[in-house]
Amino acid sequence: MLVDNGVHGDSRVQKAARSAAVAGWDVTLLGRSPDGEPRRWRLGRAEVRLLPMGGPSTGAQARRRRAVAALGGLRRPVELAYTRFWSVAMRERAWRRLEPSLWQYERAYGPVVDALDPDLIHAHDFRMLGVAARAKLRARDQGRSVKLLWDAHEFLPGIKPWRDNVRWLPAHRAHEREYAPYADAVVTVSDELARLLQAEHGLTERPAVVLNAPDLTTPSTTAGPGEAGPSAAAGPGDAGAPGGGPVSLRERCGIGPDVPLLVYSGAAAPQRGLAVLVEALPALPDAHVAFVVNRPDGDYVQGLVRRAAELGVADRLHVGGYVAADEVVPLLAGADVGVIPIEHWPNHEIALITKFFEYSHARLPIVVSDVRTMAETVRRTGQGEVFRAGDPADLVRAVRAVLADPGRHRAAYEAPGLLESWSWPAQAAVLDRVYTALLPDRPAVSLDGGGQA
Repeated sequence: MLVDNGVHGDSRVQKAARSAAVAGWDVTLLGRSPDGEPRRWRLGRAEVRLLPMGGPSTGAQARRRRAVAALGGLRRPVELAYTRFWSVAMRERAWRRLEPSLWQYERAYGPVVDALDPDLIHAHDFRMLGVAARAKLRARDQGRSVKLLWDAHEFLPGIKPWRDNVRWLPAHRAHEREYAPYADAVVTVSDELARLLQAEHGLTERPAVVLNAPDLTTPSTTAGPGEAGPSAAAGPGDAGAPGGGPVSLRERCGIGPDVPLLVYSGAAAPQRGLAVLVEALPALPDAHVAFVVNRPDGDYVQGLVRRAAELGVADRLHVGGYVAADEVVPLLAGADVGVIPIEHWPNHEIALITKFFEYSHARLPIVVSDVRTMAETVRRTGQGEVFRAGDPADLVRAVRAVLADPGRHRAAYEAPGLLESWSWPAQAAVLDRVYTALLPDRPAVSLDGGGQA
């Protein structure tokens, strides 16, 4: 299993590796070391290895310098012309000129994948697709059959580029187009994304859907020597309550049980729309807001803290870090409302995101911006209210509606089978069926022994 991150905080990848190993597959999860040092630990029955990443090759750097010199420094209009030229000249292979740093992944992961000699490679998202496809081709050249499962987390054409240059998205789209045909099966996170992927890449079959649903049945990650568990990214003061248990959300905020509490849990970035919550606080004089975020000390979050001080509501905004994966839902359950204020980006419109399911299992009424799929779901189930993205006044209206009758919204979770269908065991069963279809002849395994994947 391959992923382009350090595994820490990536709940989908952790759940997939753990549940596949429980089902009897022999799982090694390869990720990217954040500090250049190799790391290893156990994730349930799965092994996790983080690989050091080198810099761009000398050849790639030299080619880039020559191109920059030839085009006068790649100012934005010239860079656009450069991008268009190579996109036309090399088509799917254009990423080699536009984003040669993608070769870093091949150099870091490729030899390790080959040494593992897998029967199945589960490639998470678009950067790992190329690594997996090239490993499949090398194995074929040596007379071995390797199946490739591509797990598409997002619709690449609708993503916000991770770097502010015109090359990033065309390069990664070309890379994805080159290697998508080598996937033997595709899974993704929503029905809408499955439809888009099938159209984008001419897939003969609609990708199977594996939702980003929480797993409430497993404990925190088992860490190796000297390792903090990859999910355990709690902030200062979150180590535990005096009695030995985890600190509750209201204890983190220093408020009592009767204070209205709104929570946002997840990554903190401008497109996530957190600013609207701060702007709404003056009109919700009794309410407090808790952010449970990946970078509580980051520039974006600290800018929101300063804005809260300007508005005179800093004492009602509480910022903390992530907690262990199995503590997320119990932590969120201490709030009155779960808020998803994300703004209108194509990928935000097409899926139910992880926090949607976490809020649901915490049985929180959800206040969500009017991004299509989540808004439609909330309206259909009655589990919350919808507001216009980026509109503080409309957010205030929606929050007041929920706080006026929380029981009506919480009752939606009593619908037979709803939360069960939104849980990880149901998704793990889908994933195991995909694995088994790809490798139908694998030997039977005992859960106390190794598998063949």
